[in-house]
Amino acid sequence: MPCYRCGVRQTDPVRGASPWRRGVRREKQVLICPSCQREHDLDLDHCGSCGSTTLICRLGEVECRSCGSVRPAGSLDPSSSETTSAMAPGLAEEVEAALSRVLGRQPAF
Repeated sequence: MPCYRCGVRQTDPVRGASPWRRGVRREKQVLICPSCQREHDLDLDHCGSCGSTTLICRLGEVECRSCGSVRPAGSLDPSSSETTSAMAPGLAEEVEAALSRVLGRQPAF
């Protein structure tokens, strides 16, 4: 999964804790790369109980890691949703090129 702000993809981690951060934006789980974490306005969802942004989204619910509050995840407005291709431009082409290298196929024209 790429960083929701800049589209850079997470690489294989080194030992220890990952410098990447998880968050919830528009009630969907997102990753934030170390560079984008320095931004002050990450536009993440906030807990309705305590205001924290340390939320996780799983199995149709959003949980706050700070206070433990759990609420059902609502549906997004289709007019405001972002697609994976918009968040990670060129991903399909990069995957196709990687598969071609691994499988020894010639690129399709």
